[in-house]
Amino acid sequence: HVQLVESGGGSEQAGGSLRLACKHSGGSWSGVLSMAWFRQTPGKAREGIASIDSLGRTMYAESVKGRFISSKDNAKSTLYLQMDSLKTEDSGVYYCAASPERWVGDPLRSAQYDIWGQGTQVTVS
Repeated sequence: HVQLVESGGGSEQAGGSLRLACKHSGGSWSGVLSMAWFRQTPGKAREGIASIDSLGRTMYAESVKGRFISSKDNAKSTLYLQMDSLKTEDSGVYYCAASPERWVGDPLRSAQYDIWGQGTQVTVS
């Protein structure tokens, strides 16, 4: 079955950078038409922060626009999130998600995705 496994989380100082990776396995990468990164902090709903579709189009939440970049390496079936100029409010558990459907409506809505990774913790101090 399809699995998504995130990696690259950790602790970083404000102003620093981290790169998250999300490895897709167990299914057809070409069948994944949209992917996204979500972030969750205690007491808050899961927030969509970046999405990328099979055409390479991207969309970002205002909170990360200009600082985060989402990209894909099709040869490695991997989604990335480059996070620069980190802020303390970027701390949280980061999840990647995938869908066999193209963007419909708001691609940063969690309901659009049916495959999720286990999450990776990011702490910015």
